[in-house]
Amino acid sequence: MNGRVLITGGAAGIGRAAAERCRADGYEPVVIDIIGDGIRADLSNPAETARALEEALRGGPITRLVNNVGVVRPGPVEEQSLADLELTVSLNLRCTLQCLQALLPGMKQARFGRVVNISSRAALGKELRTVYAATKAGLIGMTRVWALELGQHGITVNAIGPGPIRTELFDRANPPDSPRTQAIINGIPVRRLGEPEDVAQAISFLLDARSGFVTGQILYVCGGMTVGVAGV
Repeated sequence: MNGRVLITGGAAGIGRAAAERCRADGYEPVVIDIIGDGIRADLSNPAETARALEEALRGGPITRLVNNVGVVRPGPVEEQSLADLELTVSLNLRCTLQCLQALLPGMKQARFGRVVNISSRAALGKELRTVYAATKAGLIGMTRVWALELGQHGITVNAIGPGPIRTELFDRANPPDSPRTQAIINGIPVRRLGEPEDVAQAISFLLDARSGFVTGQILYVCGGMTVGVAGV
């Protein structure tokens, strides 16, 4: 085995595909999620997050981290509540910071680490996504700062910005036979929706020990939708 990988929100969607790919790549995925067969925890709660991280680290240091868990609270700006903001910040940002801080001593001791933060194309701007876009843009800021601070310790930090990815949640909001879904597909240069495995492929590359000269970057896995849009 190539070591353990901590994946938050790894029981469904992109997180599940990442866990499956990590297993295929020879890693042992350690999943923390509110559902599934891994370590169960509500990661929007700091105390539960701390408990889950303590359990994950009982088996020793973990030098690879995929910060995938997140929540969307869509709505027009005038309807975005403070509760929406607090939940989204806690799950999308605070949890990311708490996970890195827990794993960082082991990474520094090993002089090696790989951190992949799952941001979103929405960080570039998307209607009805005020609090979500703000936190996903915040992840990009964290990624760039951590890359600068941690590179000297052999730790790389990168972000992935998925575009429209066909997950259970996406299909519920966008039925495959809906004209709205077809309009989304027509707006993607490669003329298809992304699959969770497309994102898992990018995660696999960034987790690889051979990717040590790539850090502080955001890789948009979006079928070309961000071409012509100013990158963050």
